Parts: sequence; C-alpha cells; structure tokens
Amino acid sequence: MDYDAFDEGIELGGLRNRDDIRLLICYLLKSVESPMTRQMLNDAMQKDGLANYFEVGQAIEELMKSGNIEFDISGEDEVFTVTQKGREAADMLQTSLPITVREKAVNAAIRLITRAQAERENDIKVEKDLNGGFKITFTLFDQKTEFMKLTVHVNDELQLEQIKNNFINDPAKVYSTIITALTV
Repeated sequence: MDYDAFDEGIELGGLRNRDDIRLLICYLLKSVESPMTRQMLNDAMQKDGLANYFEVGQAIEELMKSGNIEFDISGEDEVFTVTQKGREAADMLQTSLPITVREKAVNAAIRLITRAQAERENDIKVEKDLNGGFKITFTLFDQKTEFMKLTVHVNDELQLEQIKNNFINDPAKVYSTIITALTV
C-alpha cells in the first residue's frame, strides 16, 4: 500500500493513506448517525492518533467537493453529515479499514457527541467567591424542567476546570451518586 498522507502524530496502526482517511470520515458519520462539527471530526480522528490534523482537514474539503459529505449550519456551528453517496462508499469499502481503527474512531465520536449534548442540555455558572475561590452552580435539566441544582465551592481554577469537565463528561453519574448518597 502506498502512503501518501502526512504521518506526524499518527500512532502505530493509524491511517497514512488519504483514501483511507476520507473513507473513515464517511464511515464515522454513517455510524454515529449524528451531525458532527469539524472540530469533533478532527478530535475523533486524532484521539488515538488515527490521522494527521491537516490530512483530516483536507479530506473534509475533498469529501464535500465530491458530494460524499455535506454541511449545514446548526446554531453557530458548521456541522457535517454523510450523503447517500458517502454511505454507499462506506458500506462497500468499510472492511478495507482495520476494525480497531473503525472502533476507536466511532467510540471517540460517540463520547464527543455525548459531551456536546451534555453541554447543550445542562448549565454551569461560575462566579468568583468574595472569600476567595469560586462558586460553581450545576443545573441539570430533564427536557425543559430543572431536575437538580447544585452549588459547590472550589479553591482554584485548576480544581474548577477539573470539576466542570467531570460534570460535563457524565452529568447523570453526578446526579445518581448524589441520590444514592442521600437515600442509602
């Protein structure tokens, strides 16, 4: 197989062929069945060193020109979806990509989509505390109903960022842990 893609940042088993990178993007969009931003596509492909950042960007442009993917505007973001042409290509050629590469990309994409959804559906407010540190208020919503509101104090920005990230990664876990602690 000829390698024609930049391989800077690519892990062992990653993609070094531009056709494979384009194919993986189509496969990824087909598999997750959810629009993804350019950043999400890049993050999913780079999470485990599957493809070079610049190659992913070029592949997205080429796939749009060839009609394999399309973009739309969702809020402030440009999001991409796979077209029927891209689905057919992914269906026919998906086995040419190693299963580990496909699984890593899809798992990374699902985590990114889930996180983006949690960011949209839940609210985090941060305010400086007059006595030092910060107050973080987490609000969980179920549809449009406020489900839970929790305010905690943290000492510094490092702790603030860590707590915000952990909440957004799994807000349901935070809720269930609190409920369990209060009911057991």
